[in-house]
Amino acid sequence: MIVSVLIPTYNSGRYIGRAIRSVLEAASRVSEVEILVIDDGSTDDTLRILEPFASQIKLLRHSSNCGLPSALNTGIRNARGQFVVRVDSDDFVHEEYLNILTTSLRLNNSYDAVCCDYFLVDGKQNAVEIVNSMEQPIGCGIMFRHHHLVEIGLYNETMRVCEEVELRDRFLSEYQIIRIPIPLYKYCKRDDSLSSDREVTSAYREKINSCR
Repeated sequence: MIVSVLIPTYNSGRYIGRAIRSVLEAASRVSEVEILVIDDGSTDDTLRILEPFASQIKLLRHSSNCGLPSALNTGIRNARGQFVVRVDSDDFVHEEYLNILTTSLRLNNSYDAVCCDYFLVDGKQNAVEIVNSMEQPIGCGIMFRHHHLVEIGLYNETMRVCEEVELRDRFLSEYQIIRIPIPLYKYCKRDDSLSSDREVTSAYREKINSCR
């Protein structure tokens, strides 16, 4: 198995079909891909939306909502790929997303992880900005070597937001991330997302800074 794509989801029935369809299109350009959808105790119609994809994904379920870092760790522990990449359930990707990231790691053994730039997408799916992924990193659009994530101890499950910042800090203390300046990821910024709660985000960022 070459690459494992993790799609964590919680009450994202409105968006997740689009995310999976885009990943399936990208997966058609790579020889070996597994798609792990981790349902973190959804109470909406997410599971119904997933039914048509049953033969194309591996569904992992939490009986209750444990938080995004826990869902991601469940995915990593069950992943069989040499490489692991995350796609959030309300985002979508370019058809060459997996091909370019996977090829970069396969052909460069010195690369520990590779990230791509991303489009910032509005509520109408319009790309409004191309963002440099090193200047403004997000948790997605970055492919890791699986064993490196295991070695650093996976995600910190106490970080309900900013989990990607804390993980990235620990990863960069041991390894390097190489940037591919091509916008292959489409990041949808929603006003109702937890990361949009500035007070909560600020508190978690202070927690991270106190550990630096």
